[in-house]
Amino acid sequence: MARVLARATVDAVQAVGGYAGGVYLRSGTAGLLRMAALTGLPGPLFRPWWRMHVNRPYPVAEAYRSGQSVHLPDAETAMQRFPQLMAGLPFPFGSLYEPVTAGPERFGVLLVLREAASGVPVAAADRERMRAAAHHLARALAALDADGIPVFWDGDPVSAPAPATARGARQAVDRLAQAVLSVDREGRIGFVSAPARQLLGAEAAELRGRVLWEALPWLGHPAYEDHFRAVFLAPEPVHFPARRGGPASGDWLSVGLYPGPDGVTVTVGPAEQPAYAPESVVRPGAGLGSPADRASALYRPVALAIALTEAVTARQVSAVVTEELLPAFGGRQLAIYLLNERHLHLAWETGFPQGFLSRFDGVALDVRLPGVETLTSGRPMFFESMEHLAAAYPGISLDAHVGARAFLPLIASGRPVGSCILGFDTPRGFSPEERTVLTALAGLIAQALERAQRYDNEAALARGLQAALLPHRLPVLDHVVTVGRYLPGTAGMDVGGDWYDVLDAGGGRLALVIGDVQGHGVAAAATMGQLRSAVRAFVFSGHDPEEVVRGTNRLLIDLDPGQFASCCYVLLDPETGLARAVRAGHPQPLLRHPDGRTEVLDLSGGVVLGIDPEATYPVTELHLARGAVLALYTDGLVEAPGVDIDEGVERLRAVLAEASPAPLTETADRLVSEAGHAADRPDDIALLLAALTDGPRGEAGA
Repeated sequence: MARVLARATVDAVQAVGGYAGGVYLRSGTAGLLRMAALTGLPGPLFRPWWRMHVNRPYPVAEAYRSGQSVHLPDAETAMQRFPQLMAGLPFPFGSLYEPVTAGPERFGVLLVLREAASGVPVAAADRERMRAAAHHLARALAALDADGIPVFWDGDPVSAPAPATARGARQAVDRLAQAVLSVDREGRIGFVSAPARQLLGAEAAELRGRVLWEALPWLGHPAYEDHFRAVFLAPEPVHFPARRGGPASGDWLSVGLYPGPDGVTVTVGPAEQPAYAPESVVRPGAGLGSPADRASALYRPVALAIALTEAVTARQVSAVVTEELLPAFGGRQLAIYLLNERHLHLAWETGFPQGFLSRFDGVALDVRLPGVETLTSGRPMFFESMEHLAAAYPGISLDAHVGARAFLPLIASGRPVGSCILGFDTPRGFSPEERTVLTALAGLIAQALERAQRYDNEAALARGLQAALLPHRLPVLDHVVTVGRYLPGTAGMDVGGDWYDVLDAGGGRLALVIGDVQGHGVAAAATMGQLRSAVRAFVFSGHDPEEVVRGTNRLLIDLDPGQFASCCYVLLDPETGLARAVRAGHPQPLLRHPDGRTEVLDLSGGVVLGIDPEATYPVTELHLARGAVLALYTDGLVEAPGVDIDEGVERLRAVLAEASPAPLTETADRLVSEAGHAADRPDDIALLLAALTDGPRGEAGA
């Protein structure tokens, strides 16, 4: 498969006149794409982009999600549509992204980078060439899949030979005082001029064929990464001062980078010490692509700022800070305290010794601790070692570990929110640039946390409203048992509008209803309550099933135009087993027969409620035998990211078929147990079971 991917990547680059390209494929982790092939770029320089979640605001993810092409002719277009991409790669380049699909199968995304064409849309011929290249790759991958070869990628990307190789340099450059190196698009050194021995301390034979940053490790420091990314993505030359021994030591040299379609010419000459040292804001000494310093000083803080706009809950904000801020500055520990009634309470921590921070939880604002004083004073506090911290706060046992600490006030629009503590394993200094960036980021974190607290309060209100509106006890009638279950979405998700109800319809009959209001939050919960009240009113007025659903549809349109809901209503006579069912855009119910055979019912249905005031809803008649179990559910129980809903329905049918019909409460628990343990469930779940029994009076449970 690697050969297929490499060939397709190179062919696509050549087809549309690009200088680099790659292929992302699905990985073994649901929702995660991984770069499987790369050409025309040095892989380690772009390590932060090797992994791509399909829900992220990047062009690769959008092409995969939508199944549509994404064409970005220049940086301006890219900035308008995908600001997070340009935050990490702020260089003028054009890019094309094509989904790799074969029928319903979506394998990944093919991409090509090329020079920016400012204001000029991608030509129709190039669009067609990209589609053809992606189609050709999709056919090859489909053939591999048909042969039983899994089309997934979980390793590092394979490096494909660039469409063109560096041509070297002429002998005339040996007369220059500068060292001249020719580097191909994978970062490998080709030509080396004679002065390199004196300036770089290495013979030409030692350098040729090696990756530039491996041959000259001091050029691989994160302080210089963005310069190299710039010339591999854009045509403009770059110049910067560098130290031969790394940013902290060694002789100063002047480095020039001159990009071209087939590589980069690197010049290195003597230089005087500059007025400033272009040092990275991350810990010095780690090489290119190391865990702490994979991204440049520019990328991580800007990525954090953008990622914070997508975080909704306080937990999500804290997770973003952990993932983006700590790696950017080489930190190992993080603690976030939130202010509540003039006391600081620990909301999130990672990396600290177990139980260490608990002694500071709930401290008042008059306690002399750095985490408190940074908030009350509004001034960030930086301690380059634990000795410095101990000297500033004598008599307080703060931490037995060596290292450094940064205490940041979290203040949003002048209002105190809390404080943030960053911990480092070893002593380190904080440059003026670092202090400025960290202080600015603390303000963004505070704003995100304040927004998250408002969201959490609204979510709590919605959950309370929904809990109050769902039935707490179901009616008990002869010959039937009913059980209902409701599960909210996982933490961080809005409250939905799923609901169920069981009503005594008179004459020994039972009305079973389940529904799902579109949207989330307080509005969805309120609409759910209105629908439940409407159904109850129609049922108690003696309307037949079709009139109940039709009347509820018209009422929803009158109450809240633009709001939609699905619904399934069943009027059941437990004594005879006769059921009359109506469905409005809702998933088909399941029926388990007494012998264990379980089927997906095929009820006629109408459109979802809230769209057409003249919609009709046909009635389907069923007969339930003694011992049969009818299951009504919402789509949250059968939907999962990346999985067809029909597969979810079949899984639920199989579980119901294997379950023992009595007691019905255990059957209900079994049906929702798998979904209940999901770590990331975007939708809430409602389930309603009804079983016909031989006994005169059944039980019910909500």
